[in-house]
Amino acid sequence: MAKTPNGLISTGIAAQNRKARHDYKIEDTVEAGIMLLGTEVKSLRLGRGNVADAYAGRKGDTEELWLYNFYIPEYGPARTFTHEPRRPRKLLLHRREITKLLAAISREGMTLVPLNIHFNDRGIAKVTLGIAVGKKTVDKRHAIKERDWNRQKSRLLRDKG
Repeated sequence: MAKTPNGLISTGIAAQNRKARHDYKIEDTVEAGIMLLGTEVKSLRLGRGNVADAYAGRKGDTEELWLYNFYIPEYGPARTFTHEPRRPRKLLLHRREITKLLAAISREGMTLVPLNIHFNDRGIAKVTLGIAVGKKTVDKRHAIKERDWNRQKSRLLRDKG
C-alpha cells in the first residue's frame, strides 16, 4: 500500500473484507467502479471504511447494481458538506456485465460480496465483487483443518529437509 507523506493512500487497498473468503466460496470476481462523493473518497484515502457487512444487489426493478451497508465514516475536516455513512452507492459496470451478474445472483444461494475497495493506478476507487455461494459449517471446518495440515506439513518439510 503506497502512502503519501500526509498519510493518504494513493494506490492500493483502502478496505478489505477478510471474512468473505471464509464464509463464501468465490466462483468469479469482477471489478466495478463506484460512485462516491468527495468526502467519501477523502475518508477512504485515510484508510477508513468497512466492507465486512456490505453486499451488492438490485435496487427495485431497475437494471442497476447498488452496494448496500458499506460503511464510510464522515470526513472530519468537512463540516458542512458531509455524507451519510451507510447510504447505498451505485456500482458502475457495462450493461453486459450487469446482465451477467443479475443472472448469476438470481440463482439459488448466489450472492454478490464485495471483497475489497481499492484505488487503481489512476487514483480511481474500484470495488472487487465476488460472485459467491455461502459455505456450510462443515465446509468451513474442513477448510480450517486443511489449512492447519498444510501449515504443519510445511513446518515438517522445512525442519527435516
